[in-house]
Amino acid sequence: MARLITDPNLARPDDVYQMLVDLLEGCDDEESCKRSARLILALANHIGDEAVLAEAAALARFDR
Repeated sequence: MARLITDPNLARPDDVYQMLVDLLEGCDDEESCKRSARLILALANHIGDEAVLAEAAALARFDR
C-alpha cells in the first residue's frame, strides 16, 4: 500500500509556493475556496489512492 510522502520532495519548493500564492492572488474568499477545491480535486485524481488521500486529509486536520 502506498503511503503519503511527508519528507521534502520538491526540487524547487519556493517556486511551487509562489505558484500557489499566485493562484489565489486577488481572489475573494469564495473564489479562493473554488480555486483551492479545483486544485485539490485535480491532485486527488492524480494520486488516485484513497488511503493516501485519507492520510493527507488527516494530516491537514492536525493543528501544529
